[in-house]
Order: sequence, then C-alpha cells, then structure tokens
Amino acid sequence: MRLLSDELLIEAYFKAKELLLSNDFIRLIELEINRRSLLQAINASS
Repeated sequence: MRLLSDELLIEAYFKAKELLLSNDFIRLIELEINRRSLLQAINASS
C-alpha cells in the first residue's frame, strides 16, 4: 500500500466500504491512512 498515492488510498478505502469487502482488508487500509495522518481527508470526504 505504500506505493499508492494518498488520493488512491482514500479512494480504495471508500470503494472497499462500498463493496462491503472484508473488514480485515478495510482495517489494513485504515491503518495505512492513520500512518499517513490522512484521517482529516476521510472525515472531510464522508
């Protein structure tokens, strides 16, 4: 996931939630979002 841009990571997060993908997979994306300090971007988009 480190290869994804911030924008693509956020898009992947919302798409994974939309498609009801595995909670484990969504959690991995959330961990990377937290690592990059992008929580404000998620909150602004939702």
